[in-house]
Amino acid sequence: MSAATRQVHRVRRISAIAVALASGSVLALTGTASAHTGHPQQPAHTSTLTSAPLAKGLYQSAYSERNHVLWATTAVGRPPVASSALLKVDPKTLAVKATYTPPVTDAATGAVEAVYGVAVDDEHNTVWTTNTRNNSVAVYDQRTGKHLATLPNVAHAREVVVDERHNLAWASGFGDGSVVAFDTRTFQEKKRVTVEGAGPAGLAVNERTGTVYAADLNGDRLIVVSPFAKDPRFVPAGDGPISVALSADGRTAYAADQTAGALSVVDLRKGAVAKTVPTGAGALSVAADARTGRVLVVNRTDADVSVIDPRKGAVVETLATGANPNHVTVDEGTAYVVDKSGAGPEGLDQVHRIRIAR
Repeated sequence: MSAATRQVHRVRRISAIAVALASGSVLALTGTASAHTGHPQQPAHTSTLTSAPLAKGLYQSAYSERNHVLWATTAVGRPPVASSALLKVDPKTLAVKATYTPPVTDAATGAVEAVYGVAVDDEHNTVWTTNTRNNSVAVYDQRTGKHLATLPNVAHAREVVVDERHNLAWASGFGDGSVVAFDTRTFQEKKRVTVEGAGPAGLAVNERTGTVYAADLNGDRLIVVSPFAKDPRFVPAGDGPISVALSADGRTAYAADQTAGALSVVDLRKGAVAKTVPTGAGALSVAADARTGRVLVVNRTDADVSVIDPRKGAVVETLATGANPNHVTVDEGTAYVVDKSGAGPEGLDQVHRIRIAR
């Protein structure tokens, strides 16, 4: 998305928030900061958390600035998966606005091309998903929800991230150690890097340089792939990195280390871990917020979210969520966490909106 377009979207979003605040919220606050192992330092203001039931089988979410929509994926059961959906969620009310079902892959069983990972491309108004069980990624139209394409040969596709500036969507192939780039205009494969024995999971991209970073769960490192270099580089991370995010200036990477239950703060210029911040058991997903400077880590086993000041290398808040929080995404001071708690009516999983304190 161009800088001018981004600015228009920000102005519209600020106006929408002002209207919402004036009319009052219909959802009650269901969580506040709580104590955590290590006695985190509490900020002058605390973050607030609002929760709502959403759907069964939540996996990931992604926010669209262009459309002011939260996209979320659901999939229930083991292959053949017959229940899966791409949800369009109102970020103000946390209500589902539309539900789109992936295409059927087997008429006999009713199996569908189940969606798991998700990313938005606001430049081309599309949504990209990983279809883990089908070893592929897919593209949907943000306006209509229409399925536009399925792109095969991404083994156990786990996550996808979009580089709007360079018109690329990168997907991680956990099954064969690959990181694959697709042209977001033509949907053609543009680049493939395979690291034998690696387990690339979470992804982050620096849109200024076009460099993508993959958390290598098997190798305790980050795989660094440039669209302009033939071979990848490697940077150390912590024990069991499964998700990665970047600082606003692109000089620091944040890895959620699942095995260690910690956040690794990685100095990318030095190629070394600068700080390790214990967060909680089952650290699974990480996101960095440019507006507040905070980094959020979802701790699946501990059922909470750690809010971290990366400069101090310390947890400043811990927010309780439903059981099994699975993924976090952020947008300008607001984070969205989806869980697999089954705590809602009829066993629905929940979405949690966090207004991040400075």
